[in-house]
Amino acid sequence: MKTFRLDNKVAIVTGGAGLFGKPISIALAEAGAIVIIASRDESKCKEYAEAIKSQNLKAEGMFLDLADEQSILEFTTRINDEYGKIDILVNNAVSREGFKDLEDISKNEWETAQTINSTGMMLLTQAVIKLMRKQRSGNIINIGSIQGTVGPNFPVYGNTGMTSPINYTYDKWAMVGFTKWIANYYGKFNIRANCISPGGYGPGVNEIIGNDEFVENYKRLTPLGRFAGDDDIKGPVIFLASDASAFVTGHNLLVDGGWTSW
Repeated sequence: MKTFRLDNKVAIVTGGAGLFGKPISIALAEAGAIVIIASRDESKCKEYAEAIKSQNLKAEGMFLDLADEQSILEFTTRINDEYGKIDILVNNAVSREGFKDLEDISKNEWETAQTINSTGMMLLTQAVIKLMRKQRSGNIINIGSIQGTVGPNFPVYGNTGMTSPINYTYDKWAMVGFTKWIANYYGKFNIRANCISPGGYGPGVNEIIGNDEFVENYKRLTPLGRFAGDDDIKGPVIFLASDASAFVTGHNLLVDGGWTSW
């Protein structure tokens, strides 16, 4: 079981105090990592870091604006100065601003989402990987979605008025390709890159959606008959972040209850 440990590894989790970010952050801390919880909501990050530290685990909340290149550079420099290394980067943050259907989305709304979900992720990965290359070690984990593996199943939304936005599908498919490029190019520097593509997340559905018709349709179309819970993302993250997956890179791990297996 020692191969699953992350003792004293420095791990960044963007959006680490959000819905998926919370179980990811606590999982890394439970495995022994020093977890840097980062987003634009610095107070929320610090609050969750304190909650983790109250369990005698290691965490720190920091400000990071993925829409601001200077913020990204200052953030990575601060971590490197403070800890002397960055071992793990989990690109989990996502902006849902301007998520619309193709005929409804404006150029500005498309570009606003891309500023964080595409450009911001690229710039942060670029800054971190320069440090990892000098270390000749590192691990990138990108949190994608089943929407980056299969096309949207629009009938699942029924008459709810809900939809799967065009830019979310675009972002998540691009993330898988981005992951594979990093894995193939930086493998020679002992840097690994993998993607986790979760299915529907129960707490997020309850908090954001709460629509009975969608919930029942989704469960019926999922072989395991339910949404993902907090614990369902923790194991996959620890596996990919640790030496338990030392020979795994360029992989897209589906954590979807079988949704994409039909």
